[in-house]
Amino acid sequence: MAEEGPFTDISGKPISLECQNYTPFCREFTVSSPKVSLLKVMGYTCSVWLLAYAVFFLTENTTVLSSAIMVTLVGMILHIHFVKVDQETLLIIGSLGIQLSSLYASGRESTTFIEMSKIKDIVINEAIYMQSIIYYLCILIKDPSEPDGVASVVPLFQVRISSTVYTQINCFPIGMVPVVSCLSAPKSLILLTVLFCRD
Repeated sequence: MAEEGPFTDISGKPISLECQNYTPFCREFTVSSPKVSLLKVMGYTCSVWLLAYAVFFLTENTTVLSSAIMVTLVGMILHIHFVKVDQETLLIIGSLGIQLSSLYASGRESTTFIEMSKIKDIVINEAIYMQSIIYYLCILIKDPSEPDGVASVVPLFQVRISSTVYTQINCFPIGMVPVVSCLSAPKSLILLTVLFCRD
């Protein structure tokens, strides 16, 4: 079931959110971004190759032309295999853990499972991005050697979330953990938040 939209990332690009309820203790959130634009890729490639050809025309050095072609091709492959994320999924299973999955433009999939016993807290964090403040979800992992310490911080989504005003909050319990999904203002992306109960 898709949530009401439209939602955008901090760059204004449209993204979609789907929320699936399997059981009262199992819920899945999927954030999808648009596929790689073939016209944009062709535009960047042609620009680099034309610039390289102009340099080749002036210098008559074939190394410039062949280097530009190689750098463009390798850069494109690295971008779609390691950077461009088409879909991210957050699967929350009560009292068991959280599974994070990322599907890249090349088809490569990365999956991480974090046991509930290792999670200290899940929070909305703030970061400075360019000239603005953005919000993102992150999991605080417990430090085994220090009870009050944090061993690491795991961001939940690679898509940079746009959020300024929360207009709706929906909660449902997952074991001892209520899961909160916060809808931001119109044309902003949904924030999915998992917060531990605190007395």
